[in-house]
Amino acid sequence: MADASTIHASAVLTGPKAVLIRGPSGSGKSLLAWNLVNAASQGLLPFGRLVGDDRLMIDSRADRILVRPADALAGLIEIYGLGIRRLSFEPVAAVGIVVDLAAADAARHPGVTAASTALAGVVLPRLAIASGIDPLPMVLAALRTAPAGN
Repeated sequence: MADASTIHASAVLTGPKAVLIRGPSGSGKSLLAWNLVNAASQGLLPFGRLVGDDRLMIDSRADRILVRPADALAGLIEIYGLGIRRLSFEPVAAVGIVVDLAAADAARHPGVTAASTALAGVVLPRLAIASGIDPLPMVLAALRTAPAGN
């Protein structure tokens, strides 16, 4: 990935594609990543493995975004109250959805423009979650259900 850019985010592979988690410092990116890994171990997702926490390398290839951990942080995740822990990780994954924590534009019924985002020129589905909302149920719903189209 010679043309990769570094971003402040976390990612978890939850099946064929990864959830990319963005948000300001302290918004819960690492906690959501940890909860997604645990959700898979509880059978709530078909698969769940950390791609990276805190800093990721992203690259646009063939109309998709590939993400991988920053070399120095590969296999590491911060768990509040425990510090830095080591986990199995995926070295690279294609992003399927972007989750924005503490999003100012989060809404009960998000508009069309809020439901997608462009990252390195690639448009991806987006889930905007307001501060103070537990993101795990919303992310599970986004991954496990289809829009009703209304």
